[in-house]
Amino acid sequence: MSESGEERAGWELEAEEIRQRYKWAEAMGGEEAVRRRHEQGFLTVRERIAGIIDPGSFQEVGKLTGKGHYDEHGSLVEVIPAPYVMGIAEIEGRPVAIGGEDTTVRGGTSWGHGRRKGGQGGFIDDLAYYYRIPLIRLIDGYGGGVASAARGFTVFPGHTNAPGVNVADLLGAVPVVSAVLGVAAGGPAQRAVMSHWSVMVRNSTIFASGPPVVERGLGQKLTKEELGGHAVAVDMAGTIDNVAASEPECFAMIRRFLSYLPTNVWQSPPVVRGDDPADRREDDLVRIVPRDPRKPYSMKRVLEMIVDRGSLFEVQSTYGRAAITALARLDGYPVGVIANNPLLGGRIDVKSARKQAHFIELCDCFHVPLVFFLDAPGFMIGRESEAAGILREGARAIHAKCQATVPIISVVTRKCYGMGGGVGIDKYGLDFKVAWPSGEWGSLAVEGGVRAVYRREIENAPDPARREKELEDELRKMKSPFLTAEAFAVEDLIDPRDTRPYLCRFVRAMQPRLAADLGPKARYGVRP
Repeated sequence: MSESGEERAGWELEAEEIRQRYKWAEAMGGEEAVRRRHEQGFLTVRERIAGIIDPGSFQEVGKLTGKGHYDEHGSLVEVIPAPYVMGIAEIEGRPVAIGGEDTTVRGGTSWGHGRRKGGQGGFIDDLAYYYRIPLIRLIDGYGGGVASAARGFTVFPGHTNAPGVNVADLLGAVPVVSAVLGVAAGGPAQRAVMSHWSVMVRNSTIFASGPPVVERGLGQKLTKEELGGHAVAVDMAGTIDNVAASEPECFAMIRRFLSYLPTNVWQSPPVVRGDDPADRREDDLVRIVPRDPRKPYSMKRVLEMIVDRGSLFEVQSTYGRAAITALARLDGYPVGVIANNPLLGGRIDVKSARKQAHFIELCDCFHVPLVFFLDAPGFMIGRESEAAGILREGARAIHAKCQATVPIISVVTRKCYGMGGGVGIDKYGLDFKVAWPSGEWGSLAVEGGVRAVYRREIENAPDPARREKELEDELRKMKSPFLTAEAFAVEDLIDPRDTRPYLCRFVRAMQPRLAADLGPKARYGVRP
């Protein structure tokens, strides 16, 4: 029995229609819209995805989503694609979920149907959570607007008909990275912040509401850059963690950040060994800390000499600069590094305390051990600091450290005083402290601390200045780090040149503990 013509044809016509619909999707908003984006100095979302992922690894989802236009006979004329492109891909062979707004279509504004491809209640966020793979958000859009009422009714903010995975659950399961690559306002701006790490390109902007809304509501006439350029969002507010000079640099930073983290919290961070020997000793380390305790030195240089060469990746490098927070490697194993910055006095201020608390939680969530390098005279003092809330922000940093379960090692390079010094001491864990011979510590520094404790004795002395100096000299004799080492009140006093080999040994040794603690981290109680 011969097949009919219809049977012989199969589904070729429909398959051809799928290919045609793919072409419309790949054309995005059309040649003119793409040209305008390029003239403005921005790439398209498809170019961005291709620039981040391993070549040829993108499997798009929802490519046919859009608004079809039909003639009077019901024949398809064209499809305007939905303004969001997403799917799965690979970075260094590891799976990721990735998606972003297509600003060549309706300016990238939210797709108004019940289930979205991305954003609040978006499929790509849910896929990342259910597949347990990292999520990369490429943010470039204004979110919703008053036009949403065109559907015949208004909707409550922050919700769609299919709300999807709780974002708090998502952040507790897989790495979430957000990149601001144009304008982020409203919902997209919030999603940029709701991530483990964020980056913006220098010519991008981010704000809760744009200049027209601000001018109408407050009478303030501001440009987009004055309201939410990188100088505001990254340097001043810390809303976004890092800034990139260009989109290609941004893509490289995304790949690099993810290289330190596991695919999800049920896995260990990847080990990437290079050719840097674990027993490398740097002679400059024994000379880098000045004998004059008032003179600064480069803590970043200290870190670069200790961690694997080229592995130091600073997070929030221009915000809260009194502290350095960075991902790095020791003998190939990822570590989180938190260090005081002597070039800025080392005191922990409000911004650096906030920065440390976030970074501690990031590392603890993904089983990255912490190494503190301490040169902390204490918390920032003075009326301005108190008014800004240093005690509360400092307490939050201490609280984050107390809740962390990853191994912590503290290296005291010089000063470790008071509550500020206590931020970097693992008091409720192993309490493992290593010091350089330049180290000094206590509740208060001798200078200034003597007057606070012995004020009455000094004031009643025949020569107050002389008595104060006598007391300082007596106490200085007792602050020798060798006396503390004799009492095992500091676990080791080491030659600074031995710091890298010493840390590499213990980072290797702590791997069984890290493997035993894999999985989500519980968070109990209330932050101060």
